[in-house]
Amino acid sequence: MFSLANKHAVITGGGSGIGKAISILFAKQGATVHIFDLNQQTAEDTLQVIRDAGGHGDFHNVDVTNQQQVIDAFAAIGTVDILVNNAGIAHVGNVENTQEADFERVYNVNVKGAYNCFYAAIPMMKAKKSGVALSMASIASSVGIADRFAYSMSKGAVHAMSMSVARDYLQDGIRSNTISPARVHTPFVDGFISKNYPGQEAEIFEKLSKSQPIGRMGSPEEIAYLALFLCSEESGFITGSDYAIDGGFIKLNN
Repeated sequence: MFSLANKHAVITGGGSGIGKAISILFAKQGATVHIFDLNQQTAEDTLQVIRDAGGHGDFHNVDVTNQQQVIDAFAAIGTVDILVNNAGIAHVGNVENTQEADFERVYNVNVKGAYNCFYAAIPMMKAKKSGVALSMASIASSVGIADRFAYSMSKGAVHAMSMSVARDYLQDGIRSNTISPARVHTPFVDGFISKNYPGQEAEIFEKLSKSQPIGRMGSPEEIAYLALFLCSEESGFITGSDYAIDGGFIKLNN
């Protein structure tokens, strides 16, 4: 079950965190993994894990905010069966203290980056009448999260774009869904806490962990298992859907 044999999967931000877990799992299940990332070292480290396990993958030094770079990378690959829009950045702030430069930076990576990958991948999928797009949204695209104005904007846009793709390409054999994680413990989270809450790391980590009703953060591997299901043939009847993987945050946190 859940075989990705003979599939080519593009995973943006695939060198670390959730993207790393997805890359490793997809390769384990037989996919040739193409990691789009700006950090060559983390991407190569991930690919080494994949190759040591007998899997196959490549690194593409791609800035997802640059449409021509994205188009050129897809052209070099030549085919794509699975697109995982995972690359993203966060920002802390409400509308009053979110500066224009911060807003644009979050938009360019999270929204334009996903758009650029859709723009390059969908015609290739359409040509062969099959393909799966999976995009990382967030619980912030469904409910209000304090001090996440720009981030929430971006993830709401990712969700909306994904649903639009699902609707527009029903007849072309292309499925499009989103995953909406709550907080997941990654190096990104650790760096985020240390940057924004210096001297309060342990306290903030505990607070963020307990904001999920289940009492902890998720793991990257737990997100990857859901991603595998949604990108496999076993989920062939699923499109235009969002999956919260949030320890009960949306439904039970009241």
